[in-house]
Amino acid sequence: MPQASPYKISVLTGISIVVANMVGTGVFTSLGFQVTDIKSGFALLMLWAVGGLVALCGALSYGELATALPRSGGEYHYLSRIYHPAVGFLSGWVSSTVGFAAPTALAAMALGKYAGSVWPGLPPLLLPVGVVLALTAVHASSRRAGSRLQLVVTAVKVLVLVAFVGVGLVVAVPQGLSFAPSAEAGRELLSPAFAVALVYVSYAYSGWNAAVYATGEVQEPQRTLPRILLTGTALVLALYVALNFVFLYSTPISKLAGQAEVGFIAGTELFGPLGGRLMGGLIAALLVSTISAMIFAGPRIVQVMGEDLPPLRPLAQLSAAGIPVRAMLLQTALTLLFIVTATFEQVLLYAGFVLNLFTFLTVLGLFVLRWREPNLPRPYRAWGYPVTPLLFLALSAWTLWFIIHDKPTESLYGLLTVLAGLVPYALSRRR
Repeated sequence: MPQASPYKISVLTGISIVVANMVGTGVFTSLGFQVTDIKSGFALLMLWAVGGLVALCGALSYGELATALPRSGGEYHYLSRIYHPAVGFLSGWVSSTVGFAAPTALAAMALGKYAGSVWPGLPPLLLPVGVVLALTAVHASSRRAGSRLQLVVTAVKVLVLVAFVGVGLVVAVPQGLSFAPSAEAGRELLSPAFAVALVYVSYAYSGWNAAVYATGEVQEPQRTLPRILLTGTALVLALYVALNFVFLYSTPISKLAGQAEVGFIAGTELFGPLGGRLMGGLIAALLVSTISAMIFAGPRIVQVMGEDLPPLRPLAQLSAAGIPVRAMLLQTALTLLFIVTATFEQVLLYAGFVLNLFTFLTVLGLFVLRWREPNLPRPYRAWGYPVTPLLFLALSAWTLWFIIHDKPTESLYGLLTVLAGLVPYALSRRR
């Protein structure tokens, strides 16, 4: 009797994974940290436009790499092939320890904060831990069930946010913040504060590359992956600019400054205390989609590393349903560790620095691969090359430099995490 072909991820599910990975913690929490140093409405919206432009340039570059080197694993696979297996291992090490576990923890912590604003008596760790464990159980049981869950919760998320933007524009009382270009806005665009704020924004956009981690499970990846990456990223760019315009248009900056629950604060300003609590509850529910997407994508990196490195071979083992359950359980354990031990802002900056570092190296690898292997089949070539990848590299390098200068402690922890990966790599090579 012929064996049924394994379930493959469709274009629509792939787009939902990208959107769900991106639309989460960052857009609902980071504006409060940005407005402490940036006061111009124009500069604040430009943050989100520039961040989206960088993400689109990155998606164009990753689209070419994904079709030229079609295998699951994302940066681990690309950097191993382009530079050296050690560089790929360090990327996979960072992705498995920080790249997915930390953002999953941040989304769960944000969910707990929003739920706490609606139900003040709720134990702070109960909901974040419970949601992570429940979603891990779903994704570990069935790829089809996990994909359908992802599609439904992402569709609901986008519809709710579009409705919030539309209703918010109708009922908002304008706060008098100027969104027109000015000399002051120009100075803020070139300030160190703008560069550091881009860390928060780039974190909010992180996830535009999520589909490449499961390349081997996508339908016709060489044809569909570029479409998945670009469509998902463009949708999120439009949604982010619209959401932040509504937040700033409707709510005094003084109320947003330093606050993580900006969606709850803006909802209260727009719809009153009851409407604010409802919005807080909705955002908490919407973050389930983000947590789900990262629990799905992250273990695929550890799985591919296990296929290549004998000491990690147990983590590559698949269940009867073709799911890397052991790798998923490892990521869940690290996620719970972050939830229990770290503060929100520290994890945000720390994760943002390390993730920027490896996406920079990956897009740089596009140039290296074209130079070293000019005859490699490339079903898709990055639109706008070399301008688009160079723009991504320039803005990423600028952001990384300012993080090191302005946040040396978080940068040092990030670099130490990267270097710590050399120990297991050396041990794996010796084995």
